[in-house]
Order: sequence, then structure tokens, then C-alpha cells
Amino acid sequence: MKIEDKLTESVLRGVKELYGADVPAKMVQIQKTKKEFEGHLTLVVFPFLKISKKGPEQTAQEIGEYLKQNEPAVSAYNVIKGFLNLTVASDVWVELLNRIHADSRWGIREAAADAPLVMIEYSSPNTNKPLHLGHVRNNLLGNALANVMAANGNKVIKTNIVNDRGIHICKSMLAWLKYGNGETPESSGKKGDHLVGDYYVAFDKHYKAEVAGLMEKGLSKEEAEAQSPLMQEAREMLRRWEAGDEEVRALWKKMNGWVYAGFDETYKMMGVGFDKIYYESETYLEGKKKVMEGLEKGLFFRKNDGSVWADLTSEGLDQKLLLRADGTSVYMTQDIGTAEQRFADYPIDKMIYVVGNEQNYHFQVLSILLDKLGFDWGKDLVHFSYGMVELPEGKMKSREGTVVDADDLMEAMIETAKETSSELGKLDGLTKEEADDIARIVGLGALKYFILKVDARKNMMFNPKESIDFNGNTGPFIQYTYARIQSILRKAAENGIVIPQTIPAGVELSVKEEGLVQMLADFTGVVEQAGADYNPSVLANYAYDLVKEYNQFYHDFSILREENEALKVFRLALSQNVGKVVKLAMGLLGIEVPERM
Repeated sequence: MKIEDKLTESVLRGVKELYGADVPAKMVQIQKTKKEFEGHLTLVVFPFLKISKKGPEQTAQEIGEYLKQNEPAVSAYNVIKGFLNLTVASDVWVELLNRIHADSRWGIREAAADAPLVMIEYSSPNTNKPLHLGHVRNNLLGNALANVMAANGNKVIKTNIVNDRGIHICKSMLAWLKYGNGETPESSGKKGDHLVGDYYVAFDKHYKAEVAGLMEKGLSKEEAEAQSPLMQEAREMLRRWEAGDEEVRALWKKMNGWVYAGFDETYKMMGVGFDKIYYESETYLEGKKKVMEGLEKGLFFRKNDGSVWADLTSEGLDQKLLLRADGTSVYMTQDIGTAEQRFADYPIDKMIYVVGNEQNYHFQVLSILLDKLGFDWGKDLVHFSYGMVELPEGKMKSREGTVVDADDLMEAMIETAKETSSELGKLDGLTKEEADDIARIVGLGALKYFILKVDARKNMMFNPKESIDFNGNTGPFIQYTYARIQSILRKAAENGIVIPQTIPAGVELSVKEEGLVQMLADFTGVVEQAGADYNPSVLANYAYDLVKEYNQFYHDFSILREENEALKVFRLALSQNVGKVVKLAMGLLGIEVPERM
């Protein structure tokens, strides 16, 4: 039983004995005592004043005295206005640490057989370019959110929808045909996604030159863009693709194959994966079919030019295009088709889309359309909307080739971690393999933590140098503290000290030690909050606060040199469990922690 629950029961008994009233448990408000006051937990007394018919201070005094006499968990109390600050006895903290110590997955709830099924869509790359910094934030958030939902007792399916069709894909294909001279990933030594991305940039360069040339002949920008032979060829290629042209389809399959091989390498390095991948080329026809069904049922309407629309004005929105006049689909059609396929594949209870905040309106509309089309989870779909991520140099643009590739970024982070760790002497005495592995863990940990500690809803600036600092609110600071704890535990084992399964009570604890046990106990609530709010950043900041407190404790108290054996064992057990919870918290964020550093 949690300490708060135990105290709630005692308060209810006390109110009954002191004032003769039965009150509901929800009236008992217990919170952590503010740092500036003495005590661990604080009872808010104001709800009981009508029953006690006394002032707040006297009521708090009476309840406090009752608890001190009748509840062994309370060793002392003090009253500040209408707040009763309670000090919890040392033995209760030892008992609590024993509960945490006995549970290797403290704070994590396993999914029961009848647990809800949550599907999370993230990544959603285009097959005309490599993954970039924006995708990094998306993938890290999606992966962390999936871990958090699973830790809250849900069954989770991680899915990816690949944008593998459309005019942007044809641009890369056409540029490769025109300017590629048969170049392949093997012949060039480039990753396939980078190679195809180069041709997307090449298309844009030639297209812009064409438009500029036509404008010099007196055409307006709009006329020049409409008459560009290159763009007309790309549109013709898309029409041939949609008609199932064998030649175009063969080229499309070949170039997409290059891209997927490249993506797989990037995902592996990033430490993310999927249970099921959907492809827009397979879902868009499904979407068209669903839209036509909706049209027949009178849910949608057709305009004179043949295009199909949804009228959402009664929902306070506008009219939304679902099929163009020429019968081709739009993103919304594809999303409806993908939803149809997913619903056929899995009994989904909740659907979460991890997509940037520029798509807020799109998902508002999608939710209404799916609900109209009869998807049970349509109305309650969650758009996990996140802000843009930028670099100190400013915005990125794929067409102009000013994007920061995910691969280049991860490589640079690992290299920086290696240099920084070497300078600080943290790789001394390690083999090259060990040093390389630590550089990988620290470099990627720095990148992931820096991105995930920020509330996803906010735009953010990613600063590589700041992220790799071994001090402050960074991944390496947390990783280093974990490695320090493992070093202490190894030394204890070398000295023949065994941490027992049950830590004996009867030790007098400091405020710092009690506070650390309380923080470890809080981890269950932090995991719940991260799930309820769809907010992995609370886990990141909890991990930082925990290691910050632990480092102060480590600085102020002896562990291995402590002469009182019982206290030494308690401190080792406390250290071991801080390490365990740090590893669990960072693991939910998809961040590894090194055993030595």
C-alpha cells in the first residue's frame, strides 16, 4: 500500500473519531510537502473545517496529534496555516525501499490479456529523400510514446505509413532517368535514400532554371511554372504510374528499394522500429473506394467538375476536397484508406498519430470523416501534435538541399561524444571497441535526451554542443551518474558486500535519503502522468531531477566508507535502486545507459 493511501485511511478514521463524521476518501488531499517546509507529505485541512467547526490551525493541530498517537507511519508534524505537514518515520521509508527493491520493473505495468490496443503511427517518410532532423524528433517522440503507453498496461502496435507515391516521388525518378547515367548505391557508395534525395534536389535545380528561362522570355512566374517541360514530364510520369505503366512501375520499385534499405539503416542506428508498415501506394485505392461509399450514402457530394467533397460547415469547418476532378486522390483520401486497412488488420481501441502541428486542421477533419464513415475510434483519435525543430542556423528546406540528414547528425553526435569523453578522460583504459560503444551510447543519448526533454507541443532549437555537456540537464550527465552508481556497486561486490533481498529496518535516515526514496516511489506516478498527458518529457525531467538529488547525496554522505554496516547496506541498496529507476526511465525514452564511463 502506498504511504499516501495508508495516511488517507488514518485521516478518515481520525475525522470520524474527532468530529463524528464519515467523509469520502476524495476529501483527503495529500501532496508532497514544499521544499521550504519541514515534512514529507502535507494534508490540506480546509475541506474539514465545516465538520470540525474550528479554525484551520486548530483543526490541523487536532488531526496532526491524532495521527502522531495512532498512525505509526507519522513520527512528527507541524502546522502552517491550513496545512498539516507530516514527517514519515524512517522505518516506513525502509519498508518502501524494500518494495521498490523487490520489483525489477518498478513503475511499469504489464498489459493484461484484455488490455486496450493502442496503435501509434509515426515516422511517415517520403521515398524521395533521406530522413532529416524533423523526422528525428518525430521518430524519437513516436518510439518514446509507444514505450510509455505500453508501460501503462496497454497493448501497443507501432506503425509507419510510407509516402511512396505522388508527384514528389516522380520528380526524383525523372531526374535520375535524365541525369543519373545509371548511378546506383553500389556504384556510388552512397546510401540509397541519400542517392535518391540528391536527384530530388537536382530536379528542383533544373526546374528553377527552366522557370527562370521562360520568365526571361516574358512569361509570368505562374505561366512559366505551368509551361515548364520538366514539370509536365513529371506529371505525365505520375499519370503513367497511376495507370499501372510497367516501365514506370519497375523504375519506381527499384528506386524505392534503394530508399528502404537506407531507411532501415537509419532506423536501426536511431533504435526505433515498427510492428507494421503501410504504403500509400496500397492504401490510396482503398481510400477512393471508401469515399465513393460515403458519396453513395449521401455523406459527401460531387461538384459539377466531378470532384468529390465533404461539407463540414455544420461542424464549424469548411468544405474538404476528397477526390480531384480527374479522380486522383489527396492525402485525406489516403488517410481514410489507411484507417480502413488498419481497422481490418487490428481491433484498435485508440489511434494516435504523431504528426507535426502544421497538420492540426487535417487531423481535426480526419477525425470527423472517420466518425461519419463509422470507425469506432474516429471521434477519439489522438493527434499527437509536436512543434518544429530547428538548428541555430535556421530553417531547413529539402528541395534546396539545406536539410540536416539524420545520418549525418547521428554520426556527428557520436564523433563529438568521442572527442568530449576523451578530453574528460572518461574513455581511459578502455579498448577501442568499448570506447566506440560508449561514444555511440553517449552521442545518441545526448541527441535523444535533448529532443525529448522539451514538451513536444513546443517548437525547439536543437543545439548539438549544448546537448553533449556532461553537466546540467543533458543525457550525458544522467548517463554518467548511472555509470558512477554501477562503479560503486562493482567496488562493493569486490569488497564482498552483498545487498540483501530485504533491507533491515532500524536505521536512522537523513532527510536527503528519505527524499530519494520518496522520489523513487514517485516514478509510478510519473509513468502514469506521461501516459495520461501523452508527454514523454516528464520522464526526461524526472530522470534529471533524480540524478541531481542523488549526486548531492553522493557528495554529502559516505557510502562504501560508512562505518555503520546497516546504514552502508541501506545506502548501497538506495544507490542500486536509483540506478535501476534511471535505467527504466531512460529506457522508456529509448536511451541506453553505459555500465562504465
